[in-house]
Amino acid sequence: MRDGAIGETLPIVQIRCVFVDDNRAFLEAGRAALEREGISVEAVATTSAEALRQVEAVHPDVVLVDIFLGEESGLDLARQLTDEGGTRGRTVILISTHAEDDVARLVADIPASFLSKAELTGEAIRRVLEARTR
Repeated sequence: MRDGAIGETLPIVQIRCVFVDDNRAFLEAGRAALEREGISVEAVATTSAEALRQVEAVHPDVVLVDIFLGEESGLDLARQLTDEGGTRGRTVILISTHAEDDVARLVADIPASFLSKAELTGEAIRRVLEARTR
């Protein structure tokens, strides 16, 4: 069969991710769940400095950033990831336990997408990426 012929299954493109959250238990549970859903979590980080190092080393497609990053601001990290030299082909997705309506004002000026932690799935990440390519 030719590539893309009817009935042929095309390979799923692997999505490479860096996951940033100050809650180690959530990081590990989230990592396991996302990897079961086909997202390759290449690195995790609990601080902004660690996240910036990991992003530079890994060059992920997606960076998941908790808005409330302990003593630090995930919003500041998201700004750095989107301002410094552009996004370099990566998508930043802000995550929070709060609903989008509750944080909309906070994230409005950042060129990033948003998902509540309750909605954080491989499928949701794929939808965000698909919407950004349209």
